[in-house]
Amino acid sequence: MTRRWPRVLGTALTLIVGVWAGARIYSSHHAEPAYRDIPILAGQSSATTPGDFASSAAEAMPPGVKIPDRLPDFSLQDRGGKPVSIRAWAGKSLVINFWATWCAPCRREIPLLKSLQRAWADRGVEVIGIAVDHRDQVLAYADDLKIDYPLLIGEQDALDAAAAFGVAAPALPFTVFTDRRGEVVALVMGELHGAESDLILSVLEQVNRDQVALPDARHAIERGLQQLANKPG
Repeated sequence: MTRRWPRVLGTALTLIVGVWAGARIYSSHHAEPAYRDIPILAGQSSATTPGDFASSAAEAMPPGVKIPDRLPDFSLQDRGGKPVSIRAWAGKSLVINFWATWCAPCRREIPLLKSLQRAWADRGVEVIGIAVDHRDQVLAYADDLKIDYPLLIGEQDALDAAAAFGVAAPALPFTVFTDRRGEVVALVMGELHGAESDLILSVLEQVNRDQVALPDARHAIERGLQQLANKPG
């Protein structure tokens, strides 16, 4: 059963990046994929700018959102079309990124996600991409960019998975961080950047080592994100 997190935590978790506000969750079946219009260099993510930290809570988090305390249970198809439960990665910390091929900030953050997978895989962290998009477009794009972390793909069922995290309004990308016990530690709306992921994963590692209690970890992330938001550009 979910409950609303403290207001201060929900606010802090949305300060770190600009939201892709008003973006559609998935494109029309007749729409042409637009991802080829924006080049992305392998191994590079977009540079952080002051504006990435400047959004208000009202802009970044849809009203009435309820972030769950624990990882919800859902299944989506993998690249091969096989239904896979998110529980397949039980015992690992997860970085769950909701994205779509037509979403520019989603595309820009993929190189960062690839680098996180390489850097953190041997420390019990798994990056999972959840594409809210048409399967053929996702597979073509994933092949083009050589996405090397697991992908789950869906349309309405992926929308339902997003809603299980409290994000029912059209807003992509967003990224969920969980600890090895399946507790939700952070939910980041908008494009993810290295400073935010480094902060959250460093605290998450302490949680997994039982060095920091989960409520203290959430507050530590809150303070860290506020400092990033207030840091001069």
